[in-house]
Amino acid sequence: MVLEGNPEVGSPRTSDLQHPGNQGSCVLSSPGEDAQPGEEPIKYGELIVLGCCEEGGEETEAQRGEVTGPRAHSCYNGCLASGDKGRRRSRLALSRRPHANGVKPDVIHHISTPLVSKALSNRGQHSISYTLSRSHSVIVEYTHDSDTDMFQIGRSTENMIDFVVTDTSPGGGAAEGPSAQSTISRYACRILCDRRPPYTARIYAAGFDASSNIFLGVENESNVLQDGSLIDLCGATLLWRTPAGLLRAPTLKQLEAQRQEANAARPQCPVGLSTLAFPSPARGRTAPDKQQPWVYVRCGHVHGYHGWGCRRERGPQERECPLCRLVGPYVPLWLGQEAGLCLDPGPPSHAFAPCGHVCSEKTARYWAQTPLPHGTHAFHAACPFCGAWLTGEHGCVRLIFQGPLD
Repeated sequence: MVLEGNPEVGSPRTSDLQHPGNQGSCVLSSPGEDAQPGEEPIKYGELIVLGCCEEGGEETEAQRGEVTGPRAHSCYNGCLASGDKGRRRSRLALSRRPHANGVKPDVIHHISTPLVSKALSNRGQHSISYTLSRSHSVIVEYTHDSDTDMFQIGRSTENMIDFVVTDTSPGGGAAEGPSAQSTISRYACRILCDRRPPYTARIYAAGFDASSNIFLGVENESNVLQDGSLIDLCGATLLWRTPAGLLRAPTLKQLEAQRQEANAARPQCPVGLSTLAFPSPARGRTAPDKQQPWVYVRCGHVHGYHGWGCRRERGPQERECPLCRLVGPYVPLWLGQEAGLCLDPGPPSHAFAPCGHVCSEKTARYWAQTPLPHGTHAFHAACPFCGAWLTGEHGCVRLIFQGPLD
């Protein structure tokens, strides 16, 4: 597991998600050891799955080698493709539990043979076995810690897992079904949160299985989560947001107000002269409707959907913009709906290339300059809403709308 935080504190790229002096702590005050009846529990932070799109419906024109037209589309842009259900969802808030369930190191055993570690099968005794060599392993027995809460993350659907995460693929789909081979560990990691201020959250490699054991090849180290930390599960990437960081992000109500304001400006297709409008999130993301804005991602000119300007010799999705003659992908625009991925409540002025997800300039430029884990050794900038790899010089484009002629 690779933990990507914000090492360059104060730099233009990382300062937006990094709260000076925060060190992973939230700045909420505690009303007492336990929340009183009717009070909201203390929130430690939220985990958000960075996006993965999943195409649905009939075979698209692009898949048939033809020019792509309106198509069905669903993604992690605020919700799982199959819907948020129970512990399998696109985001999870970690709050203080009614009773502490954390654990802390207690007794350490140095064993001459790793096989002895298998003898620790007491489900009531948490333990971690570190295999240092063929003839040397270390077993650490853990005991109850009344000062911390523990949350476990992984692919397993067993009861000890709090957040069930499945594989995602850039611009593809969630790896689901018995035939899909997952690269995410069943017990990928665990997060321990202090129950008292400043509610520091620390992440550890691997989680306890049904026998309350963890087997590791080497010793793992703790890491304090900071606002904006990225957690690589080798198949999916999670974003950690602290309550302080979420206060700077827009709310869903603000995102909806921005959509309505953009539509109230009555942008028009510069060629067809039809009025364009971003669809309501309530209608779901199926196929683009007649008023859906489309964009040429190389230049940023926004149009309504049309079928001309095809450049088949350059690829099935290549079109020539009728205004500036630049040739490139021509895709529908979709407003980013996962507020936790946004840095500010700025207007939806930029789109990621080539997927067409729309957000503020600050949000677009931040994610376009943030390499995300891909595989075990590679990093690549990707759209946080759908996971599509970003292309072009900047990874995003400023949208150019034409106002009404009247």
